[in-house]
Amino acid sequence: MHKVTFIPGDGVGPEISEATRMVLEATGVRFEWDFQDAGEAVYEKEGTPLPDRVIESIRRNGVAIKGPVTTPVGKGFRSINVQLRQALDLYACLRPCVSFKGSKSIYKDIDLVIVRENTEDLYAGIEFSEGSPEAARLIETVRSLSGKQIRTDSGISIKPISVFGAERIVRYAFEYARENGRKKVTAVHKANIMKFSDGLFLEVARRVASDYPDVAFEDRIIDNMCMQLVQKPQLYDVLVLPNLYGDIVSDLAAGLIGGLGLAPGANVGSSCAVFEPTHGSAPKYKGLNKMNPFAMMLSGVMMLNHLGETDAAGRLRRAIAGVIEEGRHLTYDMLPSPEDPAAASTTGVALAVMEKLKAL
Repeated sequence: MHKVTFIPGDGVGPEISEATRMVLEATGVRFEWDFQDAGEAVYEKEGTPLPDRVIESIRRNGVAIKGPVTTPVGKGFRSINVQLRQALDLYACLRPCVSFKGSKSIYKDIDLVIVRENTEDLYAGIEFSEGSPEAARLIETVRSLSGKQIRTDSGISIKPISVFGAERIVRYAFEYARENGRKKVTAVHKANIMKFSDGLFLEVARRVASDYPDVAFEDRIIDNMCMQLVQKPQLYDVLVLPNLYGDIVSDLAAGLIGGLGLAPGANVGSSCAVFEPTHGSAPKYKGLNKMNPFAMMLSGVMMLNHLGETDAAGRLRRAIAGVIEEGRHLTYDMLPSPEDPAAASTTGVALAVMEKLKAL
């Protein structure tokens, strides 16, 4: 029996979460779900979109699966996902991007893993608004220290990258590669321009790589990496990146396999792990029972592996792959035309996956 925090989310979150719960339980693995609400609707009731009870539940259980959530706009709240990652020190964002036969993509045989640092870089939340006394003070400090003049009407975000943060994410990438039979790790950066932040990331990556002689290592500049992924993605295996680049490249990689509807994710720390799809809450589709649940189901596969339920994880993945390849129970976004009347509902996809599971 695994006790797991279950956060349905909002927007389309509850629908794809319920579909995911159905297929996870159909594997035969026993769960005790600790249901916790978060998001915009919770803000209206409790005055915060991320109550402390949610964070405490994840700390207590050590594992959570989460649907997409909506951060209230214009209410002064930072991204709920970023808050969760920082509160629980979920420093590693793991996003595998793997091709499925039958998916709507011009690429075949994609098998990439994005390892993104989650707590530093421009997502650290160190910002100063335009016209504020703090921004004015920082502008003057920068001028006095470097002689560089920042325009006085600037908003400012700080980009910290530490030796500690860089080392643990690069080491995580190499450990993941070694444990999963991966052959190569590529560090992605802009060290040619940002010599003291990205430069530090690259320097640390090279040093850590020397501890893993059995795994090949290389580095790529971020803009070139994006072009390479479009032209010849098969050359790459595990990519490790600072926070912002990781966010962007993981969406690019999702595009190579057919879109965010097939892109699962995990946010992992030393004591907790949160599994979630990489797409947003799409509130305009709320209640329509038409959203693609595969990304969250595949996040469930990652969670099963994390829990040591490797047989169940393999069966669920094969069932999902079978439904996609067969092509008879796919949501509108995976069909040649989104108006196709044969499009399956979210629930219909779950039932089809459960049927496949019975035969495995």
